[in-house]
Amino acid sequence: MSAEVMDAPPQLVPLNAIFSTDFVEILVPVTTANTMDEVAAAVADHVEGKRVRAQPFRKVVVHRGRKLPGEMTVAEAGFAPLDHVAVEYDLEVPA
Repeated sequence: MSAEVMDAPPQLVPLNAIFSTDFVEILVPVTTANTMDEVAAAVADHVEGKRVRAQPFRKVVVHRGRKLPGEMTVAEAGFAPLDHVAVEYDLEVPA
């Protein structure tokens, strides 16, 4: 990633997201500086404990079929506005 991109102020990136077994897709505002752990938490905040029962597992962001590392930023993932992500419970690793 270029130095100009790394030094740029965070930009708003609205994402279409669905959480685990929820049936409602939501629009979640995140920034290019947010990590995948923060994106997962932002999505879960709208759904977990409301329409989907909370589970004691770590949450992961899935984009185009791949699980993204929790420390990866939105900018590093290359998300574009209105990209679709899913947030799933990682059943292999306890929180």
